[in-house]
Amino acid sequence: MENKYTKSGYEILHDPRLNKGTAFTDTERDMYGLHGLLPYQVENIEQQIVRVNEQVDHLKDPINKYVYLMQMLDNNQTLFFRTVMDNPVKYFPLIYTPTVGEACQKFGQLFRRPRGIYISIKDKDKIREILENWNVRDVRVTVVTDGGRILGLGDLGISGMGIPIGKLALYTACAGIDPDYTLPIVLDAGTNNETLLNDPLYLGLRIHRVRGKEYEDFIDEFISVITNVFPKICIQWEDFAGPDAVMILDKYREKICTFNDDIQGTAGVAAAGLISACKLSGKPITEQKFLFFGAGSAGTGIAGLLMKIMKSNGLSNEEALNRIWMFNSKGLLVNSRTDLEDYKKLFAHDHDPISDFTNAIRQLRPTAIIGVSAMGGAFNKEVIEAMSEINEAPLIFPFSNPTSHSECSAEEAYRWSSGRAIFASGSPFDTVEIDGRKFIPGQGNNVFIFPAMGLAVFATEVKRVTDEMFICAAEALAGQVTPEMMKTGLIYPPISEILNVSFNVAVKIAEYIFDNGLAEIKRPENIYEFMKNKVYYPAYS
Repeated sequence: MENKYTKSGYEILHDPRLNKGTAFTDTERDMYGLHGLLPYQVENIEQQIVRVNEQVDHLKDPINKYVYLMQMLDNNQTLFFRTVMDNPVKYFPLIYTPTVGEACQKFGQLFRRPRGIYISIKDKDKIREILENWNVRDVRVTVVTDGGRILGLGDLGISGMGIPIGKLALYTACAGIDPDYTLPIVLDAGTNNETLLNDPLYLGLRIHRVRGKEYEDFIDEFISVITNVFPKICIQWEDFAGPDAVMILDKYREKICTFNDDIQGTAGVAAAGLISACKLSGKPITEQKFLFFGAGSAGTGIAGLLMKIMKSNGLSNEEALNRIWMFNSKGLLVNSRTDLEDYKKLFAHDHDPISDFTNAIRQLRPTAIIGVSAMGGAFNKEVIEAMSEINEAPLIFPFSNPTSHSECSAEEAYRWSSGRAIFASGSPFDTVEIDGRKFIPGQGNNVFIFPAMGLAVFATEVKRVTDEMFICAAEALAGQVTPEMMKTGLIYPPISEILNVSFNVAVKIAEYIFDNGLAEIKRPENIYEFMKNKVYYPAYS
């Protein structure tokens, strides 16, 4: 057996892509000079996972579990992903929402080992040099943030790096994209968070956010360089402030391979839940009326995709628009308002102003309310009861993250609707029991969409990501909700099945890409087997 590494045994143990820890065999220990650097006992990965589970369970606070898991990712990449993939229900809330929100807030205090690429606006002329410092030449997927609006927590500057790291971990854990093809990036244009600017441990630029032309030039230069350095890359934009998110997506969606998960991913997963909810309620999507609480980029993204779906089901543009209403902090979006950004004006109606959300429900009589406001508790008892008065099975979708910013909890929705609500949330909630009945809350998390989209893009090398691909993903996801699941109130598959679900969604997207001549590679004879061969599974070689 030939030594396949040029590194010393000590270096191998400190390379997370090569390290197996106690799983190195006696033969490998001889070959790589590992004797004495490891305890005597040789273990397999299953034994290592038992130890990981015990160590995680020993920790009390989720944030400490997060720190432990991130250290494992930095130490043994294979063991990290195998652990997470074997038990997604346990580990997803720890490596991503809701725990990642606290991790971002404490980024400066928790920082240990750098991961990903940090590009500041002061380094605008050095972007190529910075990207070429990365140790992989064929990056296919990047998640990029400028920290402008992290979850529902606001402007966190470069402390938002926890989001790209977490999202890309889910690309691998949910859809099997080889982590070596992924790259987390944070663009540092400053922060308007005074607490961070005055925090001695804050690691980003200590300036207020650069806006206007200088900021747009920074984004332009970044895109120009990264698509040149990594020509097959797909850029996922994450947690930019609403106007910036819309501006970047509108400017580049037809030019490069890119999408915004807050806009299109959220839209896709919301649409999937609504498709399932329509089946459960017995009322088709063309007969639903949607009232959004929150009219930012996420809300308008969902609304835009719903319009396309309703139009594909026979409604005119005007008829579809009449079924979508929006409400924000200043009230109902109506044409008489002068404070609306351009991307919101499409969803304004000729109607008298309404400043109270409950009154809006009573006047407009929606069948579904969708929360994308990051205002925890906004769907109060009065709101849920008003929805229940006018609907036999009200659709209650509080999609805001993290859990503390959810518009209502699952128990509140079920209890205040007397168990009649069809519920899905962005954050996870435990099973609810009311008067002897058990309700299993659905989680409409983007994790059902963006990893599958990434796998399809990676496999087909498609040059553009379209809204139609997200509609395809939504329909494929909804199609995996079985009648048995619906009997328990579920409108999404359980997270425990995420690997299989993501793969099936990715296959459907890939079929759409090939069917519409969008792929940059030749159509394979068997798309299912082709996709299967693209999936990474963490195992020691």
